[in-house]
Amino acid sequence: MQAAKSSEAGRWRLSPPWFLSVRERPIPLRPSRLRCILTTTEKGRSPMRWIGLLLWLGLCFTVAGIGGAWTGNEVTGWYRTLARPSFTPPEWLFGPVWTLLYALMAVAAWQVWASTASPPRTWGLALFLAQLGLNLAWSWIFFRQHAIGAAFAEILVLWVLIGSTTVIFAHTSPLAAWLMVPYWVWVTFATLLNAAFWRLN
Repeated sequence: MQAAKSSEAGRWRLSPPWFLSVRERPIPLRPSRLRCILTTTEKGRSPMRWIGLLLWLGLCFTVAGIGGAWTGNEVTGWYRTLARPSFTPPEWLFGPVWTLLYALMAVAAWQVWASTASPPRTWGLALFLAQLGLNLAWSWIFFRQHAIGAAFAEILVLWVLIGSTTVIFAHTSPLAAWLMVPYWVWVTFATLLNAAFWRLN
């Protein structure tokens, strides 16, 4: 009987204190508490997301501004001396169209930038920056250098890069890919227009 009591006492001494037992219990995560945590986390990330959008818009419209400065004087001068294809749009149309396209591509890049880190995200943003650089270079080649043939060769590379960017964006954000489609379509038209200018001049 004494041995049994000693054995029972031993078991009692080996039992963890009550406060440790309480700590080891899993804390139930109710749906309302989960929503609160997620909402708080999202609020913390939200300012950075919007700052990112402003940065991408700033980058794209900086390129637009530099390109516009290069082409402004040439549109009213050298460009009007060229023989134009019959499907050349009116000059007033280019400004609104490009403004919309730069805004769409900035939002597309922002969507991918704000997504989870992955190889498609990295490659997509790298290709986006590369095509943005070629976009700017085309304005220099065509309008500042008056090299219509070289501009046509360059815009072919640009067209391929835009398409590659759009396809890779689709792996990260389908919305971003769709936002790039109008830009790709317009550059397709611009490529045909560039080829026609080269043939006529």
